Formats: sequence, C-alpha cells, structure tokens
Amino acid sequence: MKTTELRVTLGRLAAGIALLAGSATLQAQNAPVPMDKAEAPKYGGTLNIATIYYTISALTWDPADWNWKANHDTGQYFEQLFAADLSKSRKYGGKHPFVADAYLPLDAVRGELAESWKWSENPLRLEVKLRQGVMFPEKKGVMAAREFNAEDVVASYNYLNNSPKKIPQYFDHVTKVEATGKHTVVFTFKDYFAEWDYRFGWGYYSGIQPKELLASGAGIKDWKTHVGTGPFQLTDFVNGNSTTFTKNPNYWDKETLSGQSYKLPFVDRVVYRTIKDEAASYAALRTGRIDMHENVRWSAVDELKKNAPQLKWSKTLAWSGTFLSMRVDQKPFDDVRVRRALNMAVNKQEIVKTFWGGNAELFAYPQHPDYVGYFEPLSSMPESVKELFTYNPDRARKLLAEAGYPNGFTFKVQVNANSPVHMELAPMVGAYLEKVGVKIQIEPLEYGAFLSRMTSKTNSAGYFMDNGHTNPTTTIRKSFVTGQTWNPSQWADPAYDKKVSVMYAERDEGKRQQMLKDMTREIVDKAPYIWLPTPYVFQAWWPWVKNYDGELRAGAVRPGPIYARIWVDQEMKQKMGFK
Repeated sequence: MKTTELRVTLGRLAAGIALLAGSATLQAQNAPVPMDKAEAPKYGGTLNIATIYYTISALTWDPADWNWKANHDTGQYFEQLFAADLSKSRKYGGKHPFVADAYLPLDAVRGELAESWKWSENPLRLEVKLRQGVMFPEKKGVMAAREFNAEDVVASYNYLNNSPKKIPQYFDHVTKVEATGKHTVVFTFKDYFAEWDYRFGWGYYSGIQPKELLASGAGIKDWKTHVGTGPFQLTDFVNGNSTTFTKNPNYWDKETLSGQSYKLPFVDRVVYRTIKDEAASYAALRTGRIDMHENVRWSAVDELKKNAPQLKWSKTLAWSGTFLSMRVDQKPFDDVRVRRALNMAVNKQEIVKTFWGGNAELFAYPQHPDYVGYFEPLSSMPESVKELFTYNPDRARKLLAEAGYPNGFTFKVQVNANSPVHMELAPMVGAYLEKVGVKIQIEPLEYGAFLSRMTSKTNSAGYFMDNGHTNPTTTIRKSFVTGQTWNPSQWADPAYDKKVSVMYAERDEGKRQQMLKDMTREIVDKAPYIWLPTPYVFQAWWPWVKNYDGELRAGAVRPGPIYARIWVDQEMKQKMGFK
C-alpha cells in the first residue's frame, strides 16, 4: 500500500467514515522530509527548556495520578502505540503546526510502537502488530535490559484501567485487551467509539511501561524506578528546580533529512527548568541560560525582542480556555439567571484590550478555531449566546434582582497561585462583579492543592482556571458530562450526557461535527462558567536551536518526539557569546 493511500485510509478510519471490515493492514511509515537549508544535524549538547508548564514541577510520577503533567514529563521515555507524524509539520512544507494540547489531525498520525494495525468486525476488533527489536534499557534494581513486547502493552492498559483514579467511563468502550503473540495485541471493542485512537493510542493514558515497573506497586511513583523505550531516560529530578532527561543510546527510531537517515536523538540531554517567577524565566531566556521558552506572555515580547533581537519567535492562540467556573449544584449558581448575569457583568472586550493588549480572542472555548468543521465563531452564534459576551451591567443587575439577589452576594473563588496571569486576572474580574453588587473572596492555592480541590469535587463555589481544549470531542465530555473529573461546575444533565454518548457512537465525522456544534451552543448558552477571552501565547528560541519551528506537542501534551529531533549548534552558540 502506498504511503498516501495509507494516510487516507487511516484518516477515514479514525473519522469513522469507513471502518475497515476486512484484513487490509495499515502500514505506518516515516516519509523522508527535506532539511531546512541542507544543514546536517549535529550531535551532543544540552537543550534547556522553559516548557509551557515551566512554573510547575511534577507532583507525582504515576500517570494514573496526574495524567496530563505526567504525560508531558514521562513522554520523553514512555512511548505510545501512535504519535504525531512530524514529517507533516510546517517547517517541512506541511500544513500542521503541532501545537494543539491533545489533537492530532486525521492525516498526521503515525505508528510509534505500533508498526501496523488492522480492523475486523463481528466482533469489532483492532489487531496491532508491534515493532520488533525495540529495547528497554537496563535499570538496576528494577529490570534487566530486554525487548519490548505485547505483554507490556496489556499490562500498561490494565494498570490504568484498574486505577481508582481513572476518569469515569474512559475505557468503557473496550471489553478486553490481550496479547495474542509476542508482538501482537488485540483490542476487542464493545461498540464503535470515535476516540478509539486517542484514548489508548496517543492520548493522556497511552504511555507503555515495562510490566516489571507496573508490578513494583508503589515503586512507580518514584521517578528513580522509571525506564522506557523512548529517546531519553529520566536521570535526575530536583523538585522546584529541574528535570533532566539523558540520551538513550539504544533508541530505535531515526529521522530522514535530505534523503539521509540519522539516528535519534541528537542532543545528549534535555533539561526542563522549573522557574516559578515569570520575570526570572525571561531573564534566563535573554541571557541564554535557557535555549527555548514555550510560554511567553505578550507583555514581555517587545522588551525581549529589544534586548535579545536574535531570538526567533512563533505565536499561537492558547489551547486552554480561561474561565471562572460556578458550581451549579449550589445556590445561587443553580439559577441560570445568576450565571448569565455574572457573564454580562464582566467587560470581556475591555479585558482583551487592556489586560491582553489586544492579544486575545473573545470567543475560542470550549471549541478552538483550529478545529476546522467543529468550531463556530461568535458571529454565527444565537443572540442569547452573543449576549453573554456583551458588557451589560444594567441587564446583569436586573437578572440578579429577578433571581432574588437585588443586593448581590459574596462567594469564594479558588485560584492557582502558581499562575501569575490568574493571580492578576482574577481580581480584575472581581472588580467588574463588584459593580453589580457581587463580591469574591480569592483563595490562592499551590497547584497541587488547587487541582486536588477539583478532582475531589471539594472546590469552592467559584474556581478560576485554564482548561485544555484537548480535542473537539473531549472538550465537551470532560467538562460537562456528569461525574467527570475535569468538571468544576459539577454540571449534571442526563439528557446532555445522552447526546455525548450518541455522538461518540457516530461513525460519520460530518454528523459528529454537527452534533458537537449543537452541544457547544447549548452549554455556552447555559453559562456554567464566566467565559473569558483566550489569549495568544508566544514561543521564543535562540537560532542555535535547529530543526524547530515552534512545535509544542506530538500527542497529548507530549513533546518528547519533537525534542528528540532538535539539535543544538554549539559552535554557533559560542560564537554568539554564550556557553
């Protein structure tokens, strides 16, 4: 099968347009790609990064505990069945920026640990052939070096599926996962599910761990026990300071550039720098102590460009929606009039202009504008939705009075103390609310405690947060389906839950898109959140960082495959006066 035919078939399969009923096998290949300016890669050196999450250290190393941050960190060494096909990136002339937090376009998925896969029906099954010769390196006290096999995939799935912290219903579409050969895994499905590839293929709960590590019980929570098949291995962790990944000399994958194949990774080390102070992180970038900064606020850009004019830049619309959630299971937020009133009381256009300096979009959540076919702009929304984004304090006061709160009320709002932006933005929102008689009591919490409030459903009536869009289907499910973990408003509507279930079972992507448009309109209109603007964020890197153009993720917040393909021109760095 030709590579182009493979990608078309895979795209249709993932979209549910044409589920394969026969035994046609989808081969996963890395297509050769042109190399920018014909530069040959250079091996060695250290890549120092202030990642998107540079203010936050890992709280746990167990992917079942804190899946998104763990995926971001362990994704350097825990590989997955599928990953982004980075040969489709814009730097190679492709159309994909690879910046979405957990969305891979249908034509941009490749096999990572999966070499090929095929579908059959009656029963609905996915048979995955695994790469042979992929090795786990030795980890003293944990395991000897050995070849990766199908039992590792089964053990990884079972560990996550049996976790008491598992997201409710996450793997309910799968009836069993079994190793039918040393390098063959079969997934038997209860029914068709539109997110089959994301859920255990390249998503948050997809890292393949050695069965020895999983059998060690509590040991998986200790970073010192971790080992994987990926391009780097975790070799040091200093909480609040740094996370160090060292080159895996026996890594299996290669990169083809200008017709020549190169062994990966190129750099010897990748270091995540944890810097809680925003100004300190920009100073580290300006002085070359970090090579890449993936999350620069707009207000710092001009100064950095002035003081470090050789920096290279990219700009993306953030992949996290900002909002103030209101618990609908508590008064006064069980009344939609109150929730709508608070939306109208906040001057969102002014926030775009003054707080974000124009570097934000008024409406880009819960769907993201890059979700072509799923996103509807505010201009296409019903008038009742547009009203929520129009500053109207008089209308807000009237609604509050109708709901029985003519003198307003006071409520607590929990805020992530590790987010400089939120610590500034929350009081600004509070000032608008106070003009209509509503006062907020801000409770800053360190991120671990902040996140725990939501996951344990003990969060306060107000909860100020960013929440990743994830992908066009998950953005609705995770926040607005009854009992879901990332549901700070505690939204619970059986009729809405049913619509989500029907959407997931629909094989036709066009029909799913319309369903999601309708559900998005409905939930925005019911206003469980004060919907706030979505900002643009900037990425900056020095010119000695090669084979990079602002890519951020090669799966669900997983940058590992991207970093493995970057090299550092150490000679250029020295000539520019940096060590």
